[in-house]
Amino acid sequence: MEPRGYRMVVSTELNYVDTCAVAERQLMDWLRDKGYDPSGLDEGRTKVAAHATLDRDSESGQKGAHSRWRMRETPSATSGTWQSTLVVRSGLPEDEGRTWIQVDIEHQPSREGQFPTRANTPHLVRSLLEHVEARDGQADVSTEPAFIEADDIDDLIEELCDAHRRMPVVVATVPYGKDLDDWSRDVVEPLFRNLHGLAVLYVLTPDAQTKFNNALEYHPVFGGGVRTYVPGLDPAWKPDAQRHPVMSRRTIEADRRRAASILAALPQRLSSRQALPAALLSVPRHRTRPRPNRDGTDVVQLRNDNAALTALLDEAERAEAMRVDEINDLYAELSKTERASDELRGENEELYDKFQESQRVIRFLREQLQSMGEFAASYAQAEAPAVSYPTTFAELLDRLDELPFLSFTGNAKTTRALDSQSVDNWLNVAWDGLMALNHFAEASADGTASGDFLSWCKSEASSTFPFPAAKVAMRESDTVAKNGKLRGERMLPVPKEVDENGQVFMQAHLKIGGGNTIAPRLHFYEDGPRSGKLYVGYLGPHLRNTLT
Repeated sequence: MEPRGYRMVVSTELNYVDTCAVAERQLMDWLRDKGYDPSGLDEGRTKVAAHATLDRDSESGQKGAHSRWRMRETPSATSGTWQSTLVVRSGLPEDEGRTWIQVDIEHQPSREGQFPTRANTPHLVRSLLEHVEARDGQADVSTEPAFIEADDIDDLIEELCDAHRRMPVVVATVPYGKDLDDWSRDVVEPLFRNLHGLAVLYVLTPDAQTKFNNALEYHPVFGGGVRTYVPGLDPAWKPDAQRHPVMSRRTIEADRRRAASILAALPQRLSSRQALPAALLSVPRHRTRPRPNRDGTDVVQLRNDNAALTALLDEAERAEAMRVDEINDLYAELSKTERASDELRGENEELYDKFQESQRVIRFLREQLQSMGEFAASYAQAEAPAVSYPTTFAELLDRLDELPFLSFTGNAKTTRALDSQSVDNWLNVAWDGLMALNHFAEASADGTASGDFLSWCKSEASSTFPFPAAKVAMRESDTVAKNGKLRGERMLPVPKEVDENGQVFMQAHLKIGGGNTIAPRLHFYEDGPRSGKLYVGYLGPHLRNTLT
């Protein structure tokens, strides 16, 4: 499950005392704007409204100081509880005088098994960023995107490569012919509305765009598109590009509200999953203390204390349930990552085996040429036939007539949409896979293929158009196959001559890409012995499974 909470972690050069004063003032204003009464706040729990409480605790000592405010709002018995936490923490010696600020917003459902509501950026965060000079590594964190001129590019590249950067950097561009200020106001600012406190925000001026893309030739952004650069950028390594997703102008203009939500998903996940700085990790666990109330008799006091302790126990149970869900989600992510690692290991071993085999063949041929007296030819550079790859998925669809033993029955619009999220190698992998499938389908139609496509990829028969066997799956998991909704997504179209229902369960698929939320797949159905064709029923983002 995707993280549904909101978390901001920034630092400031303000000292701890001044940061606490600013934070508390903004918190009081936020409470008043919500119609709550913040008067009489003290250590422990304060009731600020009939349905809302505010807990405050602080501590100082040799290991530093912290102040924490936590508000819990339960508007109704069925709405669940919204919990908002603000922490100010003095830095450790290695933080070089910085003070840390952390804001967490999470929804705790009223019933077990209910899905938490996604938290949006609170107004408290915006007011904090407006009154504190917040930073992430070398970058300023603010609510307004900064314009990047050509002279600023070197500094921007340094920020992107900063090893201490925690937040993604989101860079927007301006389409040719559009006014910079108008585009920023009308498109970029609404698009970035969910990113405050989650990412560092920039807009490239037209002059800066060319210089930026020349400096980051493997990680460019242009044409009104937006790119999210996650921490750990390696500008010199081409495969690293797929870690930094691109949103096209077409996607943005199709539905700006939806585009803003999609754009915020990755920064929100990173903020929730990333380990906190050491200073914030050392803040002790929050332990709510009810404030004593001496009104009434001892019996009334005991009843009040009992009610307060019962409420605290209920809070603890809900918090524990949410932590268990988070742990289960992390285990699921770990399992997915381990499977991806196993697939990559399998691909590497397969490529190594083929490399070793090719080396043996080269040595044999070289010895044969030398035995015939062709010493010069035995060491001549061989020219391999070049493969002309399509440059877009739209072009890939247009060129399918080059593969006569394949028939595409899928949704062309879904495939073309990959162009807005594609990374460099997806097209090459997809085209290699289609050429290998076409070669296999031809052999299947002739009756010379033995076994399925996976067996074909492992055999010498695939040497003309090879495809990694580790990227081939001939069946889905039993869980997917037996789940009506998940199976239904894989019931894909074929001609009625192939199946009278006009669709078949296409569980065989190629893994075109991974590393982000798209992870495209190509689903196919082999019918060579009967119709002489192999049907490609889907080429698009990963269909849903038990982990999505």
